[in-house]
Amino acid sequence: MTHKNNHTITILDESIAPGETKTINMEIAKLHTMTKLKIPIIVSRSKINGPVVLFSAGLHGDEINGTEIVRQLITKKVNQPKKGTIICIPIINIFGFVNQSREFPDGRDLNRVFPGSKNGSLASRFAYYLMKEIIPNVDYCVDFHSGGASRFNAAQIRIAPSNPELRALADIFQAPFTLFSKNIPNSFRNSCDKAGVKMLLFEGGKSQDINSSITVEGVEGAKRLLQHLGMLSDKLIASQRVTPTIPIEKSAWIRAKYSGLFHNHTEAGKLVEKGEELALITDPFGKVEHSVKAPHRGYIINSNHASIVYQGDAIYHISL
Repeated sequence: MTHKNNHTITILDESIAPGETKTINMEIAKLHTMTKLKIPIIVSRSKINGPVVLFSAGLHGDEINGTEIVRQLITKKVNQPKKGTIICIPIINIFGFVNQSREFPDGRDLNRVFPGSKNGSLASRFAYYLMKEIIPNVDYCVDFHSGGASRFNAAQIRIAPSNPELRALADIFQAPFTLFSKNIPNSFRNSCDKAGVKMLLFEGGKSQDINSSITVEGVEGAKRLLQHLGMLSDKLIASQRVTPTIPIEKSAWIRAKYSGLFHNHTEAGKLVEKGEELALITDPFGKVEHSVKAPHRGYIINSNHASIVYQGDAIYHISL
């Protein structure tokens, strides 16, 4: 198989030769205070030819659990490949990270403006340079995300349906769950797919939060993938999960039928039975209690951690 690791890799006019490790700072724009914002891109290459793998996080600036996973891949030297090249971008949306916000300062969701435009909005320009400078070098990508707002995702890999190659890679990653979901137009995943990059999208935890169990799932899954590709250092061991990943082809949201205080006692990842009580929704004054029950047997793959919910809010994501 021909990999993109051959010869010298060039990113933003900086060359990284085989056997070299280099941090390249991407500077596309400044804050309104004229402060420079640098996006570190850590590139580590073996002298031996092999695949190029990208580990990225922080596409949404408030999803910091993914950033922690990529940080640990660097500190534990998982990113030092036995062959090939590993590129780590712990924070793509550095603007959102600074502001603890999901979006860019222009209010746009970076994950909805790909492949971007050189002369477009601020978010669009970042998407453009990511696709122009990084992705042409990449064979495989794992992009780490978390649940939005207060919604906590069980550790899962998301892939497009009817893609046997991605399904095999998801089985190797061995997250607790593998969800089949169509690529969203103008998303990073969709653009990578069109560019021929094999992407696994990891979801786990919730925004503005670091969860140690989710972090372990992300780090160990990355190690399993690298081991499969022959890239994991001989000094490291990839643990194997006792149970295989659980495939979920269809799922649905359970929504709050009432507004009130939300007393959630069902964590993401649990298998629940039909009619099982998942939570209580109460008024603040001690007069009303509404039971939330599972509509059918299934796995809870997302659980809302909010203390207050409104009628219609998504409170659980359950497999069908």
